[in-house]
Amino acid sequence: MKILLIENEPDTATVLGEILSRESWKIINRTRGVDGVEAARLVAPDLIVLDCVLPDIDGIEVCRRLKRDPLTSETPIIMISAEGRESDVALGLGMGVDDYLCKPYRPLELVARAKAVIRRKLAGRQASDADRLVRGGLVIDSVRHDVTLDGRPVHLTATEFRVLHLLASQPGRAFTRGQMLNHVVAVGDNVVPRNIDVHVRSIRHKLGVHAHMIETIQGVGYRFADPYEPAAAREKSGPMEG
Repeated sequence: MKILLIENEPDTATVLGEILSRESWKIINRTRGVDGVEAARLVAPDLIVLDCVLPDIDGIEVCRRLKRDPLTSETPIIMISAEGRESDVALGLGMGVDDYLCKPYRPLELVARAKAVIRRKLAGRQASDADRLVRGGLVIDSVRHDVTLDGRPVHLTATEFRVLHLLASQPGRAFTRGQMLNHVVAVGDNVVPRNIDVHVRSIRHKLGVHAHMIETIQGVGYRFADPYEPAAAREKSGPMEG
């Protein structure tokens, strides 16, 4: 875990750094707000501990810049506020700060808060990952019901989405046309297994140069390419036949 500590008082930064490092966290120190923003972009910390009082720009402005930047907008922040500056806390929370402490505070309390924030973020990422399939540059989001490839949207019909999601959910597994039909077609629809071929051709067309992600298994059906399978084995599958 990497913790970015943006604190302008060297003595405080030293003490906090020593205590936080006992948790086997790597500590990156910055004393100026602008430097802290740049460090957050470069090192992608797991948590930022941000003091509101800094020599160049204040912590509120640092937070604003971090939350505005796609590279750092999801990085959790614990804000350290001076005693009696409740307005800083209110502004910070309004911008998405995850937790805060008011001076004076006990360093061990900061450690406990840091652990809690990291734990919540990890849990949130796991829940998010459960809703998203990431296969190289292909991202399939079942909540948003959208697909992107190398950052660009891939526009699929509802049935095409279900076909692709099914295949990508288990790379390397071959699905028969009948299995795919049962999974992706609504009850009562008048379709036959060969209709799956039409959907697969359309998906491949929309994947463009990445059409090889969907392989044809002779006499069986289709599968999503397994990146860990030896190339020789993949060649036997006849990837582009419909």
